[in-house]
Amino acid sequence: MGRVVLVTGVAAPLGARAARRLVDDAGIERVVGVDVLPPRDDLGDVRFVRADIRNPVIAKVLAVEDVDTVVHMSVVAGAGRAGGRAAVKETNVIGTMQLLAACQRSSTVGNLVLKSSTAVYGSSAHDPGLFIEDMSPRQLPLTGYAKDSAEVESYVRGFSRRRPDVAVTVLRWADVLGAGIDSHDSQLGQYFGLPLVPTVLGFDPRLQLLHPDDGLAAVNRAVVAGQPGTYNVAGPGVLTLSQILRRLGRATVPVPAPGVGTVGQALRRATDLELSSDQVALLTHGRVVDTTALRDRFGYAPRWSTAATLEDFAEATGRGPLDARRIRSVEQRLVAAYAAARVPRGGTHDA
Repeated sequence: MGRVVLVTGVAAPLGARAARRLVDDAGIERVVGVDVLPPRDDLGDVRFVRADIRNPVIAKVLAVEDVDTVVHMSVVAGAGRAGGRAAVKETNVIGTMQLLAACQRSSTVGNLVLKSSTAVYGSSAHDPGLFIEDMSPRQLPLTGYAKDSAEVESYVRGFSRRRPDVAVTVLRWADVLGAGIDSHDSQLGQYFGLPLVPTVLGFDPRLQLLHPDDGLAAVNRAVVAGQPGTYNVAGPGVLTLSQILRRLGRATVPVPAPGVGTVGQALRRATDLELSSDQVALLTHGRVVDTTALRDRFGYAPRWSTAATLEDFAEATGRGPLDARRIRSVEQRLVAAYAAARVPRGGTHDA
């Protein structure tokens, strides 16, 4: 008999893609997607169950579906459609607590995969050059997604102690950047899309990026091949913030550190972007993680480097400086549009 996998957070693009990818594996009999909202993307052969993981009813879903593997994808970064920061925190933290309680009572669940974040390491002036998985943050995250992620991981560790028979895999994703990824999962993508990008005056942080294809491949491997443990997941290589913004052709405005909070409040009112203190810390001090364990112990090497991820994002979203290739592409589209406009309705015209 094949395995039954439950994936949370399928209303968001990454959760939907994770579920669809698992459906294609021959060793998996059925994939159940759960979310409080209906999915925006087609789930294909994924069975969708509309349920709120903050509600104890999630335990009934596990039992009725005979779930043996849970993939928790609904710890999200931004507000998106979730109704603001308070609702996001409730889903991230309370939702995880209810989900783990349901897993603890389940007689069928034997595997748990958590999509976490490298944000758990925080960002400070005292950080090491590379964070490895057993390091603690030099400065504990106090707000936002970073704090939520740290709390969620602490609950997962407690669950693992109570249910040592369940294989637990924690995948700490670096900041994901890709076309079609919403603010739930990519605050950096939204930040890079601002018409005028605020930076912290006097700082140029080092950053790593993760292509969504690599993140989802790691999730798939954790379910199919299994290798319990905690792993950093990031693309090889590092870019500074100034390099990223130049390659995206973004206009910037340096802001003194004391004024960044005011800018963040203005952005929160005008957009869905939450420039919280943990995000400001990242844009000040940066963060770089070691992925040796991912490659050597987990058995996966990301295909997309940080630079290649950025290039793919720029290509897909039409961002970046106007080089000769992009100018030719724009010219070709204009010529084609002009030619189409000259064609009379109902047929073609003679040259």
